[in-house]
Amino acid sequence: MRIIKLDHSALIVSDLDRARWFYGDVLGLAEIPRPASFTFGGCWYRGDGFELHLILESDTQAQAGFGDAGEGARQGMAHHLGFEVDDIAATEAYLSERGVTIAGGPLARGDGPIQLYVLDPDGNFLEFFQRDGGSSLPVEERAPVRRPA
Repeated sequence: MRIIKLDHSALIVSDLDRARWFYGDVLGLAEIPRPASFTFGGCWYRGDGFELHLILESDTQAQAGFGDAGEGARQGMAHHLGFEVDDIAATEAYLSERGVTIAGGPLARGDGPIQLYVLDPDGNFLEFFQRDGGSSLPVEERAPVRRPA
């Protein structure tokens, strides 16, 4: 077996109009057609070299969102999708101005990239990162975060 590339990811969303606003209007991804055989609610987006497929929660048994990541969200220690951006500070300002919840960061990863973590309207956890070897942010240790007993 030889995997060629990661082609797409799928997220469950509870409100398709709200998800279209976030992924289409806020993030600027291009909506593309889905197969006519897909009669369940959802929509597809294409970015540079990837696709993101959204599935309407009311048409499946899976729940929207990734669940509460707890304290690990501040450090990116949770299920997430990562998007590379060209300017992390501008990305943070842009998302904040649009009311997007910043869960953590910006943080220096330790090997160059600067990371910022946000939640989409359904609580799906997203990382935005900029490859920047010249950051002045301190690199902080990211220790394990344990679940409460």
